[in-house]
Amino acid sequence: MLYLIEQCLNGVQLGMLLFLLAAGLTLIFGIMDLVNLAHGSLYMVGAYLAATFAALTGSFVAGLVLGLIATLAVGIVLEVVAIRPLYGRDHLDHVLGTFGLLLFFNDIVRWIWGPAGMTLSLPSQMLAAVQVLPGVFYPMYRIVIILATLAVGGLLYVLVMRTRIGMLIRAGASNREMVSALGINITLLYTLVFGLGAALAGFAGMIAAPISFVQIGMGENILILAFVVIIIGGIGSIRGAFVASIIVGLIDTLGRAFLPDLARNFLSYSAGSSLGPALSSMLIYMLMAGVLVFRPEGLFPASRK
Repeated sequence: MLYLIEQCLNGVQLGMLLFLLAAGLTLIFGIMDLVNLAHGSLYMVGAYLAATFAALTGSFVAGLVLGLIATLAVGIVLEVVAIRPLYGRDHLDHVLGTFGLLLFFNDIVRWIWGPAGMTLSLPSQMLAAVQVLPGVFYPMYRIVIILATLAVGGLLYVLVMRTRIGMLIRAGASNREMVSALGINITLLYTLVFGLGAALAGFAGMIAAPISFVQIGMGENILILAFVVIIIGGIGSIRGAFVASIIVGLIDTLGRAFLPDLARNFLSYSAGSSLGPALSSMLIYMLMAGVLVFRPEGLFPASRK
């Protein structure tokens, strides 16, 4: 039972990382109608920048803050230079163009930081475990990830639903031509949205770096899960991205934790160990397929919020 609780917490923590990545992705997709395969590269760039600044300053927090600012700047420059020419084109052009950017980022990171990768060390205060329930101890840093992401999600909700710029973002998602006709600089709005999405992706990479490894291509696998999340939750829906992220995080984590043991009851040890993670991934895509069949617009379509 204690192991189940711990794995549920791990699933929630994974879901929080997915939410940060998926929230920016769903904003960009829902508002700008842009399929951005380079979004995972911003996750990677954020991790590298945070690790670099943390090494230069000797401060984990300073590394995160400076890395976040730098990733925001990278996102804005990327939108102006490479993404803006893709507006108005079909999705195939988006896929080809942003896939090229993905390859570009992998090469530029290899050129700047080398192929070996980096690490981002935690402060000693975050290496402890905290008792969350009687008999259940959980790493403090993973709790920090969950709480920080909840705070970012709350701020994002306030920004989108309770501010003037959020009103413009929602209006741009519904009818961008009308927003432009009313005198709103839709180009600047797109730049701000893309920069916000880049910052969210970069922040996800930064906080994931201490519990993984900063390496080239680290954002590609998690980007696939982020696309699954926005399809399940509903394109353009922050609430849908949040709920779907938790669901996908729990399915993936619990499946990888328990399905191998279940499979070993019927198969050899090695076969069960290989089949368990595969079944876990299959469950996620089966859920996505079911949503596409019965609720093609997602669990929380943006148009119904």
